[in-house]
Amino acid sequence: MTQPDILCIGSVLWDIIGRSSSHMRAGSDVPGRITRIPGGVAMNIAMTLINFGLTPALLSAVGRDPEGDELVAEADQLGMITNTLYRSEDLPTDSYMAVEGANGLIAAIADAHSLERAGTKILRPMSEGPLGTPDAPWDGLVALDGNLTRELLGDIAKSPLFAKSDLRVAPASPGKAERLLALVGHASATLYVNLEEAGLLCQTTFDLATDAAKALTVRGVHRCLVTDGGNLAAEGHGNSIRTAQPPEVLVTRVTGAGDTFMAAHIASEVQGMDPQAALERALNAAATYVSGETPT
Repeated sequence: MTQPDILCIGSVLWDIIGRSSSHMRAGSDVPGRITRIPGGVAMNIAMTLINFGLTPALLSAVGRDPEGDELVAEADQLGMITNTLYRSEDLPTDSYMAVEGANGLIAAIADAHSLERAGTKILRPMSEGPLGTPDAPWDGLVALDGNLTRELLGDIAKSPLFAKSDLRVAPASPGKAERLLALVGHASATLYVNLEEAGLLCQTTFDLATDAAKALTVRGVHRCLVTDGGNLAAEGHGNSIRTAQPPEVLVTRVTGAGDTFMAAHIASEVQGMDPQAALERALNAAATYVSGETPT
């Protein structure tokens, strides 16, 4: 097996996204476009990492149904390592459905029951090879989906399989942000969150990303990057706070923007960029993505 540059652990599924150029509210019935593309936090991050020249391995649950076979074939074609996936005989391939209007995300439903039921089975390549064992754990980068179950995130926080890894935690949906509390205090965890998620983790609300980053580091987070849409973003690490302003762009899509930001930041650091340049490049990549282009 080709040695991966990073492990992407979490949801790998089909995104069904309906987009309209109209402003929408509950009950709106408007014309638009509906697409089905590979998605899920782990998949979105992996796709962006591929664009930046890195080779990711996917650790997730994908069914052996036609939808799963098609999804794995797409990932193979993109250049991802897929023989690390847990392919279940009796669990269907997961999916995510969202509706986006000119005024942003209107509603979304994530059907990730197969990933949740698979649990620690998705980590077998890290415990039984080829990506490590408890005595010789993976010592490289890990992009971790914050939408995993509270139990699995808790297991990962204490697991010897991650004792030597550089753990990067992807944005969780705000409704599940408190699950990330299991990783507060982890020696190498970097949390990528938005302003709302940071507030939920600190049980308060913030007006500025800088305040949120300071509060998270005080709470015990090893490192954090806090975004706030088109407003100032901040990185907190120890007593240091770094900031950068995203460029102004016309927003045409939002699903996957946080994953793109995280992947671009990881790739920038892997490629040797200094911390300020890495933060700015990641914000530019996310802006490019929401404008409808492909970041590289």
